[in-house]
Amino acid sequence: MTIFWAEHAWLPGGVASGVRIEVTDGVFTVVNPDAPRDGTVLRGLVLPGFANGHSHAFHRALRGRTHHDRGTFWTWRERMYEVAAKLDPDSYHRLARGVYAEMVLAGYTAVGEFHYLHRAPGGRPYADPNAMGHALAQAAEDAGIRLTLLDTCYLTGGFGRELSGAQLRFGDGDVDGWAARVARLEPGAAVVGAAVHSVRAVPADQLPFFAGWDGPLHVHLSEQRAENDDCRAHRGCTPAELLHDAGVLGPRTVAVHGTHLTDSDIRLLSRVCFCPTTERDLGDGIGEARRLSRSGAALCLGSDSHAVIDPFAELQALELHERLAAGQRGCFTAGELVAAATDHAAIGQPAGRLTPGAPADLVVVALDSVRTAGTEPGGAVFAASAADVTDVLVGGRWIVRDREHRLVDRPAAALADEVEALWRS
Repeated sequence: MTIFWAEHAWLPGGVASGVRIEVTDGVFTVVNPDAPRDGTVLRGLVLPGFANGHSHAFHRALRGRTHHDRGTFWTWRERMYEVAAKLDPDSYHRLARGVYAEMVLAGYTAVGEFHYLHRAPGGRPYADPNAMGHALAQAAEDAGIRLTLLDTCYLTGGFGRELSGAQLRFGDGDVDGWAARVARLEPGAAVVGAAVHSVRAVPADQLPFFAGWDGPLHVHLSEQRAENDDCRAHRGCTPAELLHDAGVLGPRTVAVHGTHLTDSDIRLLSRVCFCPTTERDLGDGIGEARRLSRSGAALCLGSDSHAVIDPFAELQALELHERLAAGQRGCFTAGELVAAATDHAAIGQPAGRLTPGAPADLVVVALDSVRTAGTEPGGAVFAASAADVTDVLVGGRWIVRDREHRLVDRPAAALADEVEALWRS
């Protein structure tokens, strides 16, 4: 058993002081506020581990490299395809290890990896058809982060269009080919989930296969207005309506982005993953977060293309974007924002709360930095950034201590080396 004493901790009922936390075999066994000081002192604010609900690890190589001539979503996508064409299992493992280390340093203890880079260049299968997925699983283990591998079905390059170019690496022929490959996954400690890339990438007659999926199921939905226009032109309905008619939008299905929804679309969705820093980086627009929440949809958060890896930036943007769109403050409470940022259930993980019986994942945030100095402990989530994370515990094991990653040596240098090598190749 290990005993911690937190100056302040974010419990299910709110922020408490003097919290005794006991951990046995990687699980919280005691969480008691107003306790006498004992054990290892955790200074600052202790939060549950954050969950990154939507990640494309290889997109991290695009950071700061897609703004030439101002850039659009479509020019960004061409740069993304350039990176996708270059990776192999070894280089992907090294890059993802650095990305996941960056996530843990920022306070993420779990990640949902929306994984569609399956094959070798030209669409050839690797000898191990899941070599790229296994590289991601190993990278997560190396970096000390919980992984949900959302293996993604990606079959077409658009409505009525075959895959081409770098997209050939994404395909499995048909949904049966996708399922046969996924059945051969050996993910180690990772949770295996599924993803429908989008209604553009999975033909309508293949979608019903996912209606019976037993596990996390994610889908890109209405990120761009052009996606909605294409779906109406080819299918006579919105993407959400198409997925609903195919039985894909079950109570556990997570719609990613959901930026451009109709009133009827909103009523169809049970859970939506917003990625505010990516959505604004790509100029996608501001989604209907408050309306979705009021309709009963649960909200979670992801960093998607990793223009930024910072859970505080995501939760703050969820509120601030809504303020800009609504013209009013206080659209979400601090508790609602923390709940969205720590929603592990969306990726099929059991962590995300400081309560007995939950996996012992926690994040320590400094309250004496130039950003957080003078804030109330609970208000620090509106002021803090990833730079204020000092320590991260995952499953009762310190992965970050005093802002240093204990498993990955010099992660910034490793990321720089891998990104530079990719662009030089």
